[in-house]
Amino acid sequence: MLIKIGILLIFTALSFEIIAATSEVVCYHGTWSKYRTGNGTFTVSNIDPSLCTYLIYSFVGLNSTTGEVISLDTYLDDTLGNLEAFTSLKSSYSNLKVLVAIGGWNEGSVKYSTVAASSELRSAFIESALSYCQENNFDGFDVDWEYPCDRGGTSADKENFVTLLEELTTVFKANNLVVTVAVRAAATGVALSYDVPGISQYVDLIHVMTYDFHGSYDGVTGHNAPLYASSIDTTSSALELNVDAAITNWINQGANASKITLGIPLYGRSFTLSSTDDVALGATTSGAGTAGPYTQEAGYLGYNEIIEKQLAGGWTIVWDDEQEVPHMYQGDQWVGYDNEASVKLKVQYAISKGLAGVMVWSIETDDFLGLSGVKNPLLQAINDEMGNSDSGSDSTTSTTTNSISTASSTVNGVSTTSTTTNNTSSTSITTNSTSSTSTTASSSSIPVCTQSGYFRSSTNCSVYYYCSSAYSTPQELSCGLGLYYDTTNAVCNWSYLVDC
Repeated sequence: MLIKIGILLIFTALSFEIIAATSEVVCYHGTWSKYRTGNGTFTVSNIDPSLCTYLIYSFVGLNSTTGEVISLDTYLDDTLGNLEAFTSLKSSYSNLKVLVAIGGWNEGSVKYSTVAASSELRSAFIESALSYCQENNFDGFDVDWEYPCDRGGTSADKENFVTLLEELTTVFKANNLVVTVAVRAAATGVALSYDVPGISQYVDLIHVMTYDFHGSYDGVTGHNAPLYASSIDTTSSALELNVDAAITNWINQGANASKITLGIPLYGRSFTLSSTDDVALGATTSGAGTAGPYTQEAGYLGYNEIIEKQLAGGWTIVWDDEQEVPHMYQGDQWVGYDNEASVKLKVQYAISKGLAGVMVWSIETDDFLGLSGVKNPLLQAINDEMGNSDSGSDSTTSTTTNSISTASSTVNGVSTTSTTTNNTSSTSITTNSTSSTSTTASSSSIPVCTQSGYFRSSTNCSVYYYCSSAYSTPQELSCGLGLYYDTTNAVCNWSYLVDC
């Protein structure tokens, strides 16, 4: 009997550990968003710390001559008091860790390669990083070297990077500080840049940047961060470019799954179509999509910018059942992005793999003003799916918006048709600018998934569910005010047009 009780206690403890494992929400903040205009201006005061377990201040830089950590914007960091305001956020949130990230794309790779190769420069870097964290009240350091052995680096970077992380972690752990890394996702790049078991051995978290799989540089439309491959992905290199392939590879290469966070983009990648007659996945493009009013980068749109475009009307939104993500198009513009439904599926995936949690890049491009009806809807969806009931802010109602339910393909507007594009299953809808108020519907009759697809609630025609072959738990979704789920066309439609 005692043996049975002991086994039960061990099983219970293990079960609790598995359930509790996927709990981290790592939030990067690009500090330059302070300088954006209009609805894009984002300051520390816009951050909701309850939505994150880690907040990462991005970025600081590196002096490769001395090995010292340097500010990339002393006016913002020090004169305007941004550093102090950022780290003070944790004062009311005991479970929140606040880190600072060094590196990023614009910092390049060469100077990090130089420092990692020298024992003297590594020592100076570690001492400087420790002082920077202690002086500015950070809980740790995130290393975002993009990328070892690449962009001017050398083949020795792979080994030197592990040495740097080992030495950095030894000092930081002795001072009760955290070390994390941001790493590339696709298998070919991982093989070039990283000793995966070595990295996993030393750091606390590994943030896999599972996004930017496709962009305007491809010459054809493609989704920024598909969860799974599409049927048009037929080559070995194309089959690497999705979240599942990337995470599976990191684990297979020796990374501890419980240290991995799955990267979720709070932005989309946009394209200019060569012809408006071909709007499919894989359609030929002539270049990057038009820059957004706030991020002002061709081929890139924050989710906040995407929401404003949807609210203006005229966009056709397509849900891709194979990749489990949405995209939208209007005229010659095509945008692949994430919405509430797709980020929830990614959280479910992270849970199924026993990952530490998810990471988002970056919080200032969520709908932080709540124009869609809810502030920070993507971050809120992530926390809801993780069961973080104490997180998030209240829903908001705006007289200037229509209720866009960005879960799957539902947006208030005109009735739509189901489509099949390039042999991939998808559902499309078209937005208009009709104003209404957001509503939330629920049902006491939640189905169990037995097959993939969309299913309407048996007790509330405004509620429907999305089932994926990968999961048994359905995603509950709801149509906007005055809309019912149309089972014939697989869209939300005006109630008088639906047999309910």
